[in-house]
Amino acid sequence: MARQGTFPLTDWLETHWTTPAFGGWLLAVLALCFFGAATNTMAGWLYVLSGTILALLILSAILSLRSLSQIQVHRHAIQPVSAGDDLTIEVIIENKSKSPKTLLQLWDIVPVVMEQPKNTAIEAIEPKGEYHWIYYLKTQQRGVYHWHEIELRSGSPLGLFWCRRSQEVPAKAVVYPQILPLNHCPLIDTIGQEESDQKQSDRRFQGANEGVTKALRPYRYGDPMRMIHWRTSAKYDEFQVRELEVITGGEDIIICLDSGSSWGNDNFEQAVIAAASLYFYASRAQLNVKLWTAKTGLIYGNRTVLETLAAVNAEEENQQHILPKIPLIWITQNPASFDNLPSGSRWLLFPQESNKVSSFLTQRLIGLTINCEQSLQTQLQKIPQ
Repeated sequence: MARQGTFPLTDWLETHWTTPAFGGWLLAVLALCFFGAATNTMAGWLYVLSGTILALLILSAILSLRSLSQIQVHRHAIQPVSAGDDLTIEVIIENKSKSPKTLLQLWDIVPVVMEQPKNTAIEAIEPKGEYHWIYYLKTQQRGVYHWHEIELRSGSPLGLFWCRRSQEVPAKAVVYPQILPLNHCPLIDTIGQEESDQKQSDRRFQGANEGVTKALRPYRYGDPMRMIHWRTSAKYDEFQVRELEVITGGEDIIICLDSGSSWGNDNFEQAVIAAASLYFYASRAQLNVKLWTAKTGLIYGNRTVLETLAAVNAEEENQQHILPKIPLIWITQNPASFDNLPSGSRWLLFPQESNKVSSFLTQRLIGLTINCEQSLQTQLQKIPQ
């Protein structure tokens, strides 16, 4: 990376060999002046002075080259964070030589979309020692960021020449989308209520008293008396309540992000936040929830879902993944795509301008139209219509 305010030739010399600093150029000019004066006057002491300065410059150039030898740079794995939090970057500079390394500059060439390259100055690293550099990067937007270059620069020991070398030190930073803390979400809570087998299953388990106990827990205010397990309550001298196994007919909750379509940037980022928030709301409710995108198809698992949503882009290539044929939650910007949704599905629409949903679709499917000027968290907790 070329430094601002430097000439291309100077920058090339600094990265491939070494280049004089201001003081080095000044001494070089003085050496030439003394040599010219010695040639005219035939004064020996001027030759000596010119030669001494020249020898000092050569020695300084050689030492600046050696100052960056036997230095190895490592970095710790970067822990993922959510958008808005700071990434913690830890770089380790190891001196493998038997002599100390002094007066070093270090640049971590992070992606420009995150911040400008970070730098620090190191006074000294002991022989066979290490220097730990920890700094923080602010994150504004989700994504998977890669960078691989760290630059070392030194003018040691005399500061007359600069030498700069880069090392390949790959880094990967994953910034998850923001997850909204939803207290309730009718869009998920009401899905599948139209299915008669679900209702029958609910009624059967609500009226069940025996044979479906999953666990026992202490009594809480409002628990029905019929659910008290009297034998265990007598043993522990406090009411113990049975938790029943809940059966939902074996259906999954599928949250589908229409990532294969064209989106506006702001709308797509809000849609990714909505998908993450809905997924983790369903996960906290102990529902069997999965995520679908055009590129990955069906996936599940908190870490896998977060990394997928961190990397997802609009208009990504569809890898032959078709939509599941069960009720799902469809997050899109295109209301025309509702035609292909299974019966009982829900939709979450981020309209480009003033897209209107047809009355037929409104009657057949239930969903929410998101107003980007209002709080997304508040709107996700509304009752769908």
